Amino acid sequence: MRRVVPLLLSFIALLFGSAALAQVAPSARPHVIPPAVPITARNGMVVAQESRAARIGVGILERGGNAVDAAVAVGFALAVTYLRIVNQFAL
Repeated sequence: MRRVVPLLLSFIALLFGSAALAQVAPSARPHVIPPAVPITARNGMVVAQESRAARIGVGILERGGNAVDAAVAVGFALAVTYLRIVNQFAL
């Protein structure tokens, strides 16, 4: 009986101690999204989620292509470089 009581008390202290540590609040650091910056262009603009795809679209515009040509080229480039959206093209 004398060995069980200290062991039981140690287990209860460990249990309550770990529960108290688990309830510590995470650091209150607000998630700040930077404001959008407007960008203007005189001749054309290409926007994509992957920089290489955007550069391909700019290259099409620089060679005399229109917006549809650039959009198609960016779509194919994204299918290769940004694999998360490949399934959207398959639909």
